[in-house]
Amino acid sequence: MRRATSDQFPLVRARNRPRSQRGAPIRDLSAAAIDLTQLPRDLSLYRFLLLAELEDFVALRRSVGVPRARLVIADVVARLMTALPMIRAASSGQMAMELSFDCDSSADGVAIVEQVRALMSEPFDLDGETHRLSLRIGGVGAPTLDADDVQLVEAAEQALIDAREIRSDVIRDLANPSAGDDPIQLMRELPDAIASGQIFLQYQPKVRVRQQQVVSAEALVRWRHPVRGLILPGMFIEAAERSNAIGPLTLWIIERAIADQRAMAAQRHDIPIFINISGILLSDAGFVRDACALVSAGGAKIGFEITETAVIRDPESAIANLRIFAGIGVPLAIDDYGAGLSSLAYLKRLPATELKIDKLFVTQLTSSNRDPLIVRSTIDLAHALDMEVTAEGVETPAALALLGVMGCDMVQGFLISRPIEFGAFLTFLSEERHVAAMAGPRFSFRRNEGQWRAG
Repeated sequence: MRRATSDQFPLVRARNRPRSQRGAPIRDLSAAAIDLTQLPRDLSLYRFLLLAELEDFVALRRSVGVPRARLVIADVVARLMTALPMIRAASSGQMAMELSFDCDSSADGVAIVEQVRALMSEPFDLDGETHRLSLRIGGVGAPTLDADDVQLVEAAEQALIDAREIRSDVIRDLANPSAGDDPIQLMRELPDAIASGQIFLQYQPKVRVRQQQVVSAEALVRWRHPVRGLILPGMFIEAAERSNAIGPLTLWIIERAIADQRAMAAQRHDIPIFINISGILLSDAGFVRDACALVSAGGAKIGFEITETAVIRDPESAIANLRIFAGIGVPLAIDDYGAGLSSLAYLKRLPATELKIDKLFVTQLTSSNRDPLIVRSTIDLAHALDMEVTAEGVETPAALALLGVMGCDMVQGFLISRPIEFGAFLTFLSEERHVAAMAGPRFSFRRNEGQWRAG
């Protein structure tokens, strides 16, 4: 990938020339310069430099024409400067801009970047037509007293290159490179992390309500980083998806889950393990082929969980590949149902045997008037489609009792168990700890059943 140069960002180039030779752009980044030697040494102000590019500029140019497209970057600069007066901004070409600002801390800088994203989420009126524009941002921050212009520019250029690579914004703190979880750096470390055992699985049981039996478990991937500590999947899965690392990672998870399931079966706990499959992989024929080969050869009970939004991305390919999985005996569960744009048109076509109600509706089940109605109607719908229902996020005996009254088949959540590592999960199964968890104070909701039936 071609490295960004200062020619693409005139203000960057100007800042590296002697001050007497600098020009005067829309708002000169040097205009607010201060004599750092006069600042008290205990000030911990931060300086941020962001390099940003308009995405899909070619499509925009086709839509509005070349002359108008050339002016769009000025519209973006004007919006940002009006709403965020602390920002010094200037266009640097037809599709690029440079933003800089000072703030009190690294966290404040990240918050300002979030405000930039929020401003870009609003549509632009381009000569009477509404258009949505998006920016790809690469940026860095550093304490003002230590900020070196050349270092900031070089680091921001690299951040933008990395942002293009993973198709996601990259913001770094030069004063603390290990702070946060830089997606590019995490992806570079991922292969070694797998090989060295930093990546591992935790398991969370699903319990059948009426029989009070553990009938399956969900495998959840974790990363125990030697420097950053425990990294949860929300911090690296999206970056893995954007950098094409999600396929190898998921295949590793399948292999690990197969080995663990066989070990469980050897100890008379022969229950299926469910693995989350990214929507990106549902249309990847190569992944589908490799996953089928692993499951078929593994001799273990493995299921897949997929989200409804993952299917909507490319419904025809996704449904066709899900039918391939179902054809070799892989049970399928629809995860986080209700959290996305639920579509009955797709739901009736999916070869799924289980529907999981998103915890968003379960955690407030006993304190909301509408959530019980949604949960009960979802249970009835799933049963009509010959699917069993699992409620996620069950945390209280009261929620468990109400779900039992509603006819929910299975529950999963902290009331039963948090996600735990494999050794602890084997102990959990052997000692049947779920029985004690479900034997707490129970509440009868039959007297209030009419309330959630009527709203």
